[in-house]
Amino acid sequence: MRLDADIASDFTAASTREWLETNGIGGYASGTVAGLHTRRYHGLLVAATRPPLGRLVLLSKFEEKLIIDGRQYELSANRYPGVVSPTGFQYLVKFRLDPFPIWTYQIHGLRLEKSIFMVHGENTTVCRWSLLDPTPDVWLEVRPLIASRDHHHLQHEREDVEATSDVVDRVVSYQMLADTPTVNFAHNARGVEVTDNWYRNFEYAIELERGFDFHEDLLQPFMLRFDLANDAVVVASTEDRTVADSNEFATGEIARRQALIEMANVSDDPSRQLLLAADQFIVDRGGGKTVIAGYHWFSDWGRDTMIALNGLTLATNRPEIARSIILEYSRHISDGMLPNRFPDEGETPEYNTVDATLWYFEAIRAFVAATDDLDLVREIYTKLIDIIDWHVSGTRYGIKVDSDGLLHAGEAGSQLTWMDAKVGDLVITPRTGKPVEIQALWYNTLCVMCDLAREVGDERRSEFLLMAAKAKRNFNELFWNDADQCLYDVINGEWRDASVRPNQIFAVSLLHTMLPAAKARKVVDKVEAELLTPVGLRSLSPGDPRYVGTYIGSPFERDSAYHQGTVWAWLIGPFVDAYRKVHSNDSVARRRMGEIIEGLEATLSQTMLGQIGEIFDGDPPHASRGAAAQAWSVAELLRIKKQLG
Repeated sequence: MRLDADIASDFTAASTREWLETNGIGGYASGTVAGLHTRRYHGLLVAATRPPLGRLVLLSKFEEKLIIDGRQYELSANRYPGVVSPTGFQYLVKFRLDPFPIWTYQIHGLRLEKSIFMVHGENTTVCRWSLLDPTPDVWLEVRPLIASRDHHHLQHEREDVEATSDVVDRVVSYQMLADTPTVNFAHNARGVEVTDNWYRNFEYAIELERGFDFHEDLLQPFMLRFDLANDAVVVASTEDRTVADSNEFATGEIARRQALIEMANVSDDPSRQLLLAADQFIVDRGGGKTVIAGYHWFSDWGRDTMIALNGLTLATNRPEIARSIILEYSRHISDGMLPNRFPDEGETPEYNTVDATLWYFEAIRAFVAATDDLDLVREIYTKLIDIIDWHVSGTRYGIKVDSDGLLHAGEAGSQLTWMDAKVGDLVITPRTGKPVEIQALWYNTLCVMCDLAREVGDERRSEFLLMAAKAKRNFNELFWNDADQCLYDVINGEWRDASVRPNQIFAVSLLHTMLPAAKARKVVDKVEAELLTPVGLRSLSPGDPRYVGTYIGSPFERDSAYHQGTVWAWLIGPFVDAYRKVHSNDSVARRRMGEIIEGLEATLSQTMLGQIGEIFDGDPPHASRGAAAQAWSVAELLRIKKQLG
């Protein structure tokens, strides 16, 4: 992926395009093409101190100055109140992902190339500056700007800094606070100068837009001065590393990423980029693997992990990762439930979800279909039986099979489905009762259990068959909205929610479905007519008086719009599955699917470069909002691309 000078040197274009590097254990580095930070989450070393969480911004950025024959040229960029200074982006002639973020500056005929990447498996970021036109008497000054904070927070100048530093042969070790990690700056600079200055009032535009505190102060403890007769290198790490390690790290990381592409056997550029994007979400947890739901602020969520598993691992020919994720989550099952999320703060897992556990069965089904690995099924089968039994007898949050065989979930003040926006005690989209997609997932779960029971020789298979048949019969009797020729979104006693939402698409898209063909076609037609956009499905029909077409404003305003019209990219996957079921797979249908895929692929060069975002405005032009990189968005696009061939 490449951006030329018309974008890279344009402040608006370059400051709204971001880059992302990850390290496979939850840490990351991220910023903008222009070089200034626009989020509190931007930083060159955001370390996962308790992989995959406990993430701390340790190194925010570098201030960089090029000196040619004694003349100074600032390469950095920052936004302060009322001014952007310096404006180093004006010297940019190119930016590319190859595979790392690489900037090319041109100043008075000299070209300087800067690259940044993270080392897989550790909290280490490597930065390199290379003069492409060797010239004597060219120097580079690099000033680290230090933060020592949780990545959700901001830092302000403080009197209680307990900094310790150690300048030894080609390494500067710096610890800002006693309870935060030491960062070791391995370098090949010709000189080190201690400074200890505060840079104040950095402004982060996206934080301002999102209604949060948007000012930060950063500590600048020392300066490195490099003679660019040779490449300048800084290795910032919580480990003991040297500049000599940097070449091996770069070679190894390039080879690792190339191996992923070869393993997946993809040929087109968007697929290769999506493959590398998918890898950024897969991280270590304990002895297994999990999925970071999105960057920058999400941790690993059970629901997101199970929905994304197929696309991130099976569609990329990495079934061993899928197996590891399935086993890792089996260790966290409690009262028949998968965790909703693992909090960044290190608290115990939260189990406030009804659908994560049901998506677990779909993930297992997809894994077995792709691998025929019945050993995994035998290893976890008793836990799957336990899940079913808990759902039948009742578990947390009122989750229990009702007398009609359908699954009831929810109680006052709780929000258990993927439409989970909640502000304080206010639930924005209350869905207590029997949400339509939960019934679709529950029926699919029972059918999956029937298949697995047959494989392991469990006599309870006949019981699961009867349960599935009962659920199917009552679902068709209760959920059809004859007036709108589609499905109700939620049923709770006599109450029927006729909101036209995308949740009904799962009653068609899943492998095991309850609807007859004629009604399935009407559901797809309804969703296509009112919810489909070039970048995903709206969460509510524009014809609904509660519809909100833009996701902007204060946290309350945004949370209130989150599921009231906002477009969700990941829903394009189930829509394509459903569309293919009800339409003949002829050239017209395939062309339609191609158009849908192209709509999302076009966003790879917007916002987070090489990634697919979380959400978009419901109204055209469908501006990207929310998390700039989202696991299930990437996963579902990869999955349907593989299916379509």
